[in-house]
Amino acid sequence: MTSARAAQDRTTPPLPVRPPRTVSMTTRDGVRLDADIHEPDAAGPFPVLLMRQPYGRAIASTVVYAHPAWYAAHGYIVVIQDVRGCGTSAGDFRLFEHEAEDGADAVAWAAGLPGSTGAVGMYGFSYQGNTQLLALAGGSPALKALCPAMVGWDMHGDWAYEGGAFRLADNLGWGIQMAAEAARRRQDFIAHQALYAASRALPLDEELPTHPRVLRGYARYTHYDDWLGNPLPGGYWDAISPRAALAGRDVDVPMLHIGGWFDQMLTGTLAAFREIGARTVAPQRLIVGPWPHLPWGRRAGTVDFGPEAARSIDREQLAWFDRFLKGAAVPDAPAVELFDLCAGCWRSFDAVPDPEPASLHISSSGLAAATTEDGVLAERPGASGTDRIVHDPWRPVPTFGGHASSLGGMRDRWEIDQRADVACYTTDPLSSAVLLAGAVTLELTVEADAPSFDVSAVLSKVEPDGRAFNLTQGHVRAEEGAATRPLRIPMRALCATVPAGSRLRLSLAGACFPAFPVNPGTGAEPAETRLVDCRTITLAFHAAGTRLLVPLVRTA
Repeated sequence: MTSARAAQDRTTPPLPVRPPRTVSMTTRDGVRLDADIHEPDAAGPFPVLLMRQPYGRAIASTVVYAHPAWYAAHGYIVVIQDVRGCGTSAGDFRLFEHEAEDGADAVAWAAGLPGSTGAVGMYGFSYQGNTQLLALAGGSPALKALCPAMVGWDMHGDWAYEGGAFRLADNLGWGIQMAAEAARRRQDFIAHQALYAASRALPLDEELPTHPRVLRGYARYTHYDDWLGNPLPGGYWDAISPRAALAGRDVDVPMLHIGGWFDQMLTGTLAAFREIGARTVAPQRLIVGPWPHLPWGRRAGTVDFGPEAARSIDREQLAWFDRFLKGAAVPDAPAVELFDLCAGCWRSFDAVPDPEPASLHISSSGLAAATTEDGVLAERPGASGTDRIVHDPWRPVPTFGGHASSLGGMRDRWEIDQRADVACYTTDPLSSAVLLAGAVTLELTVEADAPSFDVSAVLSKVEPDGRAFNLTQGHVRAEEGAATRPLRIPMRALCATVPAGSRLRLSLAGACFPAFPVNPGTGAEPAETRLVDCRTITLAFHAAGTRLLVPLVRTA
């Protein structure tokens, strides 16, 4: 896909760029924040692009974006700032707690830089995406455009937990990384070495699997205990969530929202786009590619999605900023562009698709876990039956593919589906192609012989040769006393044209480790779960009352 932005790049020579310089500002409560400034070596004035991050400003999120000098060469003053208590900035780092006030102060300061037009835009992904939304909540009239990518709109449900289950691998890895950076900043060499070693081999096999010794010993350097110790939504999460910070606030700022089908924060990106768009007249645009959290290329997992997937988000952002910070005439673009995971192309919509869902029902002779050929997924209910699987904590079903694994993206999960502790339900070969676009939900009638249990659900496309590639998934933790008939399992949204001859498969398991902790079956909180207490759990999946709701847009 050749964009108008790309064509313009070939005809507009880049400006020379000065060497970066470091400049400091002071927040309203007297804390010094340091930033590197990249600017054109040309007569201005120029708009400002601001990124605020906790990883050291020299990185500048170049793991997914072009170097700041590239943006500067296109006529912007680019400011990459260390947030409070990170990099060389002063103060104490407290995860997201100061980002609204500090962000608003930074925007006002950046607007007044020499050579600035006074108009400020912000960009960045993950933590840097959230700092944009929180700066907006802090209030600054100079903030004219945002490009938040892969954000946690609600920090509890979009980042730290999923379906009530602690996101173990993600949270543990990030908690260790943030602790190591804090130890490095304080020149605590022993702590840094221990944390660095733990980051290379996550300590998942200790007595307290969710609370390893290295993080208990260096808890002062990380937020991890706060996340582990607050398993329910509420006050702690509201204090750091853009959703709560922006409640009742003016959000009339144009935003380009960017997400990935295999990004762990996809639900946050979609929620931010939907909820902000519902209460603003400012243009909102959404792009969702076939990407994990990083990198953003044409491959995710073992699948090459083709050249269309290697889309330049830098050019998309530049066009957005040119339009709203420079008043440039930029060709209209669709409000929503979603990458089709099966067709390998982009599809345009006026809004995120929300079709009336089609229902698929499960049935079997009771052997859906014994063979992938027994369980049936069909439009009409079949015989009412029950399939039982036994979750063994000694050999939990592993995380494979999807959004919460180092082996993420789209992968052939044929071997996982062969396990006797995974129940599979598969359609007949499709007589024609179907486009699925939107949210997927599983309503599952399930029982267990333990007070607490987990259910992991995966929807896959099964090729004629038997390979099964994951499309979307969901995970929930059911606690004692919670309603489980049916158990509602939100699965992640998707956009996929499943071709004729392929089949759809629903796979059900009692674990997805290490994306989520092994449920001990006791009802204990994650922080108190001991490895020795984990018990075998038998799960019974009943066909009666179970249905998979899929967003069928059209049949070819």
